[in-house]
Amino acid sequence: MVSNHGKKQRAKKQAQRTGAAYSSAAAGTTHTHEPLPDMTALPLVPHGSWRLLDLDLAARLVAACRAGCVPCQKSLAKKMVTDARPTLAALAGAVYGTLPTPGAVASGPTRLWAQLAREAVRSRSGESAFAAVVAMNGTDASALLEDALVHWAAGDLRLGQLVHLAPADPMGALREAGIEVVTLDDLDLGDDVDPYQLAPAYGVMPMRTATPGGPVPMLLLYPETEDAGIEDLESRTDWERWGLRGMPNMAPAWRLRARIADRSLQGLVHVGPDGEDAVELWRASESVTMPQDWWDLLDRAQH
Repeated sequence: MVSNHGKKQRAKKQAQRTGAAYSSAAAGTTHTHEPLPDMTALPLVPHGSWRLLDLDLAARLVAACRAGCVPCQKSLAKKMVTDARPTLAALAGAVYGTLPTPGAVASGPTRLWAQLAREAVRSRSGESAFAAVVAMNGTDASALLEDALVHWAAGDLRLGQLVHLAPADPMGALREAGIEVVTLDDLDLGDDVDPYQLAPAYGVMPMRTATPGGPVPMLLLYPETEDAGIEDLESRTDWERWGLRGMPNMAPAWRLRARIADRSLQGLVHVGPDGEDAVELWRASESVTMPQDWWDLLDRAQH
């Protein structure tokens, strides 16, 4: 009886973690749909500051829709409506934040919410749109999710309009136009100028992702200046693009500095061979206490 009880508990936890039906988890017949879509841009959709997105759940739900697996769609969608409203808001915002109209076949709740989604993109604040999703009853939230998934399944997305990538080199364009460009190196100002203030600027958002060993903390960097983005990161770091499958290689030279006293993050730096900071990628402008559940993940994972 003890062994059987343990098996039931493990199956229950697996069902909660993966969104699979309890019967499938108990029978060991859960499955995944490949390939999982890349959801790394999803947190850039305005959905409310400091809210954690379940990117793994979002990827598996979209993959199930694209594969036409109805049982997985139902179980994963139910989990999202019940437990992951921020992720639901982001999934829907990625669609209706850029569409001029929600479409004639969209449900009533979706048509009303689409106006908030477009305003969220214009104002770069998703608080109102997020609050509306939280306030929805289960029926309306399910309708919004179902409408959004139609676009996700078809790949009819405009995420590129929501993500600000780095532009072409502005200095090169000025030089080609015959304009003399003077850099800080030319001025030789020494220590009077803080190089960090002149580099592309990023903000950070605490997130998490699921792994076979349990959830681990993630830190999303989003661009705050026009020269920040993928091209800048590729030129200043040795990071590799990650498709949210498996775990990326460890890079101990990259250090996330934190202050335990108030659970705040202080900076993200790359330490050179001499022990000095070679690259300062992000510096906190103020002390912000991290959510307790995210801090506990960071404290437990240590990476």
